[in-house]
Amino acid sequence: MPTHHGPRRARIAFSDAAAKQLENITSESELHALDRALVVISVDPGAGEPLPGDSSGPALRQYTDEVEAVRVLYFVTALRTVVVVAYIEV
Repeated sequence: MPTHHGPRRARIAFSDAAAKQLENITSESELHALDRALVVISVDPGAGEPLPGDSSGPALRQYTDEVEAVRVLYFVTALRTVVVVAYIEV
């Protein structure tokens, strides 16, 4: 019997700056809130709003969860298989 999987998730990668921010998060509740936001972005990389800017670099997006008080700036690779997190605010 075939198994039905949900939508394919994009892989999450962190910029050096975001990785340092991640290291500084020590609260279990903040980590949980960030994890929930990253799951949303990995399932739907277009979930965030595009940020205004020029076309010289990747198109940055912002995902904000007001309930969990999380803000993530990220960009998505061309094939939408990798989400690169550039900035984290918890």
